[in-house]
Order: sequence, then structure tokens, then C-alpha cells
Amino acid sequence: MASSSSTSFIKESYQYDMFLSFRCENTRKNFVDHLYHALGINTFKDNERLKKGKNINDQLLKSIEESKLFIIVFSKKYASSSWGLNELVKIMECQKSNEQIAYPVFYEVNPSEVRKQRGPVGEALVKRKWREALTEAANLSGWDLRNTADGVIYRSFALL
Repeated sequence: MASSSSTSFIKESYQYDMFLSFRCENTRKNFVDHLYHALGINTFKDNERLKKGKNINDQLLKSIEESKLFIIVFSKKYASSSWGLNELVKIMECQKSNEQIAYPVFYEVNPSEVRKQRGPVGEALVKRKWREALTEAANLSGWDLRNTADGVIYRSFALL
């Protein structure tokens, strides 16, 4: 009698063994470059793998989906990068749903600063919130008073 074995449906072939997520300004030329070369495996690193003329965000998110493992290099400026934060969201989604594994590395930043979003990490997030709030507010229909007489704007407010 033949026995049936349960087959795992975990994706066994990935385009990349590893995806490196980091904030380029303060880690690319030192720690990340050394790590990249030391890994010795098929690793996605943006300046090595991004195709010219293609949408950067789409390529990054697709590469995350196609990577088995992730190294997230948290640094003082990591949270100031919208690219890094988008990558982080996608990495955490993949880790939860696809059995891909993320490994955090805390480079010149305390893990509790990242966890509690304090120190330089918290400061970067606050600045981002201000920027996002300014952008959202500026995208609302409003009054541009650069070339308007004061009386015209007062009449506009009276209509509210």
C-alpha cells in the first residue's frame, strides 16, 4: 500500500537568497557594502540590481517578494527614508504570510529606539509626519493669497 505524504507548498525557488534593506546615506559605503560581499550568496542590493528605465518602487517590492531572507539594517536615519519604510512594510507582510524570514541588524542604534520609536528613529518619524501633513494640507483646495486683495479673501470666508 502506498503511503501519502503531505507536501509543503512553501515556495522553494526564489530569485534572490537575500534582500538587503537599508538607508543608503549612512550605511551603503561601509557596513552594507562589506556585508553584501561577505554574504557570498545571491543578494538583492538596489545599486547592483535595479534596472534602468523601470519603476524603482515596483522593482523593490517585486524583489522582496522574490527573496527568501531579509536583512533589515536599522540605523539612525532608516526611518527618514520613505523607500526604507515601504520596504519594511512589504518585508513584514511577506514574513507573516510567506514564511520568508527577516533578520534585523541594529547599526549604531539601540533596538529599543526602533521598537519604541524614540531617539533618532522617533525624530525621523516625527519629521516624516510633518512632511506628510504639509503635503496633504497643500493638496487641499484652498486660497492662494499671493495676488489677492484682503477684502476678496474675507468675502470668501463669509461664504463658508
